[in-house]
Amino acid sequence: MNESLFMIFRVLTVLSVALLVVGIVKPEWVCFGQKKLTRTTIVAVAIGLLMIGLFGVGAIQFTGKKNTEAINHGKMLSEAVYGFDKDSPRCDPGTKPGSAGASNDEQTPAGIRYMVKTPVNYIATIAHPLLMVYPPGGGNRYESEEYMYLTQEATAAGFIVAYADHRAMSPDTIEKLAEIPGLIEKKWCIDHKRIFLTGHSDGGTTAMAIAFLNGTKHIPAAIAPSAMGIRGEDLKAYQCPDPLSVMLMHSSQDRLFPGYGKEAIQWWAACNGCEATPPVKDGDGCVTYKSCKNNVVTRYCEGTGSHTTWPGSNKAIIEFFRGSQDLR
Repeated sequence: MNESLFMIFRVLTVLSVALLVVGIVKPEWVCFGQKKLTRTTIVAVAIGLLMIGLFGVGAIQFTGKKNTEAINHGKMLSEAVYGFDKDSPRCDPGTKPGSAGASNDEQTPAGIRYMVKTPVNYIATIAHPLLMVYPPGGGNRYESEEYMYLTQEATAAGFIVAYADHRAMSPDTIEKLAEIPGLIEKKWCIDHKRIFLTGHSDGGTTAMAIAFLNGTKHIPAAIAPSAMGIRGEDLKAYQCPDPLSVMLMHSSQDRLFPGYGKEAIQWWAACNGCEATPPVKDGDGCVTYKSCKNNVVTRYCEGTGSHTTWPGSNKAIIEFFRGSQDLR
């Protein structure tokens, strides 16, 4: 149906342009019945038809784009393929009241709203890894999901994924945002040792700060922050946490936080006790530091987009977290 309408509006656009040209150059060629129309009338009609055609084409393209984005942005829940045995962590039957699917209006005691998405076939007695996603500045949980589109791939990999609303950055805010994984753990069956954090810009700052602040650094098993606003100079004021798998993503074209990613990964490489030799370049353009303590992974991936561009390395992020879950 959309294709037919699209063609109709395209034809209308072409005809209106032709009518406009004729109306200007040879208005005597145009008649309505036995009556010849004036140049002004012909031009007015042509412009009106042109506007209808252009708006029609634009509306259909916009609708088609939104439909495509709804699919490509991975907002759909997936069915997980569970692999577990007698040693897999579990929850006692009836102890976790959280439902399968989407729970969009959860709230912290401080009033921060967040939503929780489970695999379609969520099993309430199997402990799941949790992927906690923190938003860029000004974004709410819905916009964050649309922007980072991690839901489909995360739930397919057996993760429960959660998105939080944004709050202005401060140490107190970070502590309150850090409470969300624990709140989720009370309602859904979460493996306490497999809590992973990601986010972009302010969200990346939040994910990384939680990993080294004294009151919260025990929470994540690994982090993958993007475009975070923490400089190497800022990090010198903090003690290193225990070795932690880290995948930092930052753009060489980031004008808001220029060079912050390269500075931060050097701090993490030192904290993780990696070799001082140059890191190894991966096939995907990232670099990985060698021989880090406790076999943790320390990676840096540099993009070429602007500060506001999410790297889109969702498969790599999920695989990074899956590879990190047995190290803790």
